[in-house]
Parts: sequence; C-alpha cells; structure tokens
Amino acid sequence: MRRTLGLLVCTLALSGCSAFDDDTAGLQVAAAFYPLQYVAERVAGDLATVDNLTTPGTEPHDLELTIRETAEIAQADLVIHEKGLQPAVDDAVAQNAGGDVIDAAAVVGLEPFTDGHAEDDGHDHEDDLDPHFWLDPLRMADLGDAVADSLSEIDPEHAEVFAANAADLRDDLDALDRALTQGLADCDRDTIVVSHDAFGYLGRYGLVVAPVAGLTPDAEPTPADLADLQQLIDDDGITTVFSERLASPRLTESLADDMGITTAVLDPIEGLSADDSDADYLSLMRDNLAALRKANGCR
Repeated sequence: MRRTLGLLVCTLALSGCSAFDDDTAGLQVAAAFYPLQYVAERVAGDLATVDNLTTPGTEPHDLELTIRETAEIAQADLVIHEKGLQPAVDDAVAQNAGGDVIDAAAVVGLEPFTDGHAEDDGHDHEDDLDPHFWLDPLRMADLGDAVADSLSEIDPEHAEVFAANAADLRDDLDALDRALTQGLADCDRDTIVVSHDAFGYLGRYGLVVAPVAGLTPDAEPTPADLADLQQLIDDDGITTVFSERLASPRLTESLADDMGITTAVLDPIEGLSADDSDADYLSLMRDNLAALRKANGCR
C-alpha cells in the first residue's frame, strides 16, 4: 500500500497537483478536521502549512479520503487525528503516515457518553466514549501543549516559539472556559435539546444534554425517543430546539413545530461552512454561549 501511495504522490506532483502546494515552506501538518486544524495553526503559527483533510461544509463523521488527502497524510511531518471518529483517516494514517502522529483522543482523555451508550450507527465508538472533546476548551488547551511538544521534536530550533504559541492558546481557552462557567451559572433551565449527541462535554458547565439523534446527525430517532423528548420539553419548560449548520434541520424543526417552540443554532464545531471565512473556534464557541444563555434564561 505504501508503494502504491508513493506512486500516487508522484503522479500528483508530475501533474502539477502535489498534495501540498508547490511553494509550501517549513513544516507540513495534516489535521483530520477543523478543531484539530485550529489548534495546529495556533501552535505552529507561520512555521508550518496546516491542511484540513475534511473539506469545509463536509460532515467529518462521513469523511472518505481522496487520493490527494491520502497523499497529504503520507507527506506530512505531523498528522493530527482522533482515532475512532473517522475510520478512513485512521486506516490511512496506519498505512501511510511517514511523519509523527498525534491521536487527540489519547492526549485529552475522552469521557463516556452521558447516557452510558452510543448508538450503533456503523461507526467505531471505542468503549462508547464521546469523541467531541473540543467542546471542552481545557481539553483543547491540552491538545495544544501536545502539538507544541511534537513540533518541537520535529523542529527543535523553534521549540520556544511553539511553546509560547501554545501558552497563548491556553490563555485564550482559559478565558473562554471562565466565560462559559460564569455565563451559564445562573439560568432558569439547565437542559438543552440538541440535534445530535455532540454536546456532552458542555456538562462541565452544568448543562444536561438531550439529543434528538445519536452520534451522527443522520441517525433517526425512534417514536419512543421523540415522545420522551416531547415530555421533557413540557416538563422543563424548554423554549428552544437546537439545530446545527452542517446537518439538515429536518428533525429539529419538526420537533419544534410539533411543540410550538423555536429553533436556534448550536454549533458542534465539527467543521466550518463555506460562509465561515470570518469565524473561528473561539468566535463560534462564544456564539454558542450566547445562544445557550438566551434559550435557558440565563442572567
């Protein structure tokens, strides 16, 4: 497989379409999806080119790699992925990665799903652990430290730069953590109904998460699931059903319409859309905080 991949990389280069741009200078980093890309870019600064293997607007759970993206994994000095979330990436990393590899799941320590199980939707959920760690800013900061350590081993000359960038990132993420803690401390409600089971790590801020679908947005709830959610909405006085930008709002809009309540966007930040040129992880998390405060009557 490595020989085949090498031939594909050569073919791309000869055609003028190498995996990384021809004028790429410095380190080359391949990040499996947006939150990992964000951390890598913050830590590496202008000393590396960071390519996101998941095209903006694409659901990372469903990623299938192209020849070009597989070549990026083979050529990268560092690959950052999360084992178990994207099986196609896991396979490509195992077979083709020629540089250092960071498994974000091993770095940050994943937690079990809040309901104790993950839906059987055809994906590999190791021990039913929730992969959406990036909704916890402090875990993102831990990943930043690991990326700095790895880049420093690859490029020792710039180790102090990587360490300083990781420290700046941690400062920003600590500030975000404080904003979430304070902003969600005094609310009329603590339960949120969300599109899919991606928000469990917000539980550190006192939120109870009730998903319409399972781990992936296209998982279909059963009639019993919907009946339970309707009862929960009535019992807790919930005013909002949260949808998201990269998935169809069909289920959330239907539930909200049936209950006579509103919908709003709560972003799992699994990726950016084509319209997100001015957004980043920090701004999207603060948008989420504003939406949560409004929905739950926070003071």
